Amino acid sequence: MDRFNAMQAFARVVETGSFTKAAATLNMSKTSVTQLVQQLEARLRVRLLNRTTRKVNVTADGAAYYERVVSLLADLDDAETSLSSASMAPRGRLRVDVPSPLARMLLIPALPEFYARYPEIQLTMGVSDRIVDIIGENIDCVVRGGEITDQSLVARHVGDLQLGVYAAPSYLQRAGQPAHPRELEEGRHSTVGYLWFRTGKALPFTMLRGEERIEAQGRSPLTVDDGNAYLAAGLAGLGVLWLPHYMAKPHLASGELLPLFEDWHMPPMPMYLAFPPNRHVSAKLRVFIDWVVELMAEHAPVTTPSALHRPRAAHRAR
Repeated sequence: MDRFNAMQAFARVVETGSFTKAAATLNMSKTSVTQLVQQLEARLRVRLLNRTTRKVNVTADGAAYYERVVSLLADLDDAETSLSSASMAPRGRLRVDVPSPLARMLLIPALPEFYARYPEIQLTMGVSDRIVDIIGENIDCVVRGGEITDQSLVARHVGDLQLGVYAAPSYLQRAGQPAHPRELEEGRHSTVGYLWFRTGKALPFTMLRGEERIEAQGRSPLTVDDGNAYLAAGLAGLGVLWLPHYMAKPHLASGELLPLFEDWHMPPMPMYLAFPPNRHVSAKLRVFIDWVVELMAEHAPVTTPSALHRPRAAHRAR
C-alpha cells in the first residue's frame, strides 16, 4: 500500500463525501480509491468511514485522523516547495472559478504577464456567475463579488468594485433620460434584471445622495444570470444597467453607454477570493492570490473595511 496515496484518497473522500467524487478529482477509478481506504483502515485497525448506499460519513476516529492527515500532507507540500528551485518556480495545475465579466475584461487579458512570471503553472479557469461546490468540484479558489456568506470558507477581501448607472443612447432616445432614480419605477422606463446567484432573485441596488437613500430595481422585461449577457442586453438598449466601473469604462469611451444620476453614488461591491479552510495554501495558490490582489489594486482597490473579519483567514491567505 502506498501510504501517501491512501491518505490522500481518504482525505478527498472526507472532503467530497463520496468515493465517486473523490476518484474523479484524483483522476483515479472508484475501485482504486475504495481499495486504498480499505487498506488504510486495515493497517490502522479502525473504521474511518461509515458507508451507506446514499452517502459516506466520517467516524469519530476518522475525523481525528483526517485532521492529522491534512496536516501531514500540508507539511509534505511545504517540504517540497521549500527547496529553492520549487520556491522560485511554483508549478502544477490550479483550478479556479471566477465571474465571467471579470475573466473576460481583467483576468484573461492579464494572463500573459502571469505566465511570464510563472510558466510552470497550468490554470483551469471556470468562468461563471453560479455557485460552485468548491470541495466537491476540487476547486482551489473562487473569486466572487458580494459578501461571502459561507462561514466554512477562508476569504480574503481583494478589492471593491465602484458602481454606476448607465444606459445605451438607443435606450435614452426611446425612453428619455431619467432625472431621478425613482423614475425607473415608472412605466416608460425599464431596467435589465440580474438574477443574483445567492437568492435566485433580481437584486435591487441602493443609491445615495446626501440624506436620500433609494432602493431601485425598476421594471425588467429581461432578467439574466450572467454578467456578460447583462452587459450585452444594456448595450442593445434593452434597459438601464448598474455596472462596475471597469465594465463600463471602455463602452463610455466609445459612446456605447452614457452615465446616469452622476450626482448620486452607490456603495461599492466587495470582491473576495475564497478557498476551503483545510486546503493548504501551496506556492502556486499563494502566487495566484498575490497576482489577483495586485490586479485588483490596479483596477478596483479596496476602499472599505472588510465586513468578513477573520484574522486567521487573512494570515493563511497571504
